[in-house]
Amino acid sequence: MGVVNHQHLRAFHAVASEGSFSRAARRLNISQPTLSQQVKALETRHHAQLFEGRRRPLQLTPIGYELLQLTRRMFATAEEIDTLLDERSGGEHHRLRLVSDSPVHSVRLAQTAMHHVSGLEVEVQIDNSSNTLARLLDARADIAIISDPQIDPRLFYRPLFVDALSVVVSSSHPLAGADVFPLERIGQECLLTRETSSKTRGAMDSLLNANDIVPARRIELHSRETIREAVALNLGISLFFASECPPDTRLRAIRPDAQPDTTLLTSYFVCRSEQRRSALMRMMLQAVDRMVAAA
Repeated sequence: MGVVNHQHLRAFHAVASEGSFSRAARRLNISQPTLSQQVKALETRHHAQLFEGRRRPLQLTPIGYELLQLTRRMFATAEEIDTLLDERSGGEHHRLRLVSDSPVHSVRLAQTAMHHVSGLEVEVQIDNSSNTLARLLDARADIAIISDPQIDPRLFYRPLFVDALSVVVSSSHPLAGADVFPLERIGQECLLTRETSSKTRGAMDSLLNANDIVPARRIELHSRETIREAVALNLGISLFFASECPPDTRLRAIRPDAQPDTTLLTSYFVCRSEQRRSALMRMMLQAVDRMVAAA
């Protein structure tokens, strides 16, 4: 049967990781028909069906799922080899891909690392919490910053920051001048929320459920920016992480009279376990220590 074609494996890995032929084609910078042909060639050569059809949402067959676990390890190992060779070459240039569900913490870590690591270039990607870990496990990112992550033995975690929730209201809201916002008041409000996969939504729902509070109305909006504008227009109120409440004269951020469990408020630095002892990761962990000490 011969050696497995590396290009065909990369095509499969991209499609399986992205869950979409079109997104995978953009990621690999090739046409979608070419990508489809490469995946089909892999299936034909090895007499194995890897996907349950080609329509979205794509579903892996059992052998497709097993192959994805292997390609994850394979491409992660390939990155480790590149890192090792780069370190042995004595070069001063480093490139780091950071994915995070928190724009604020990711930029702060990037700033700290670039200040202390000579020649470091950082690419920051922002995504929701579930996609953040997927990107890290699929070797599409080198490190992640995420709140309340699922514990996975393939990953190494270090606490980075403990946040808090703030109730965000318009400057004309009756409680805009209050020092503390009573959570029970949310039962009279229209609550603007993120999508269910959002870490902010998870912390918010946990807090409301623990206090048996049901808002008078809910509207789901899929970005912080959209919610911020909606609050400013008096469409409703929302809850943000305190670190993600930028100054805005149209809004007021108020401390609620209760907080969710601390585990939902703690952000972690996460990397793949096999990368933990690389030179670059050791430098990043030193940057994490500096960031924690300065908090």
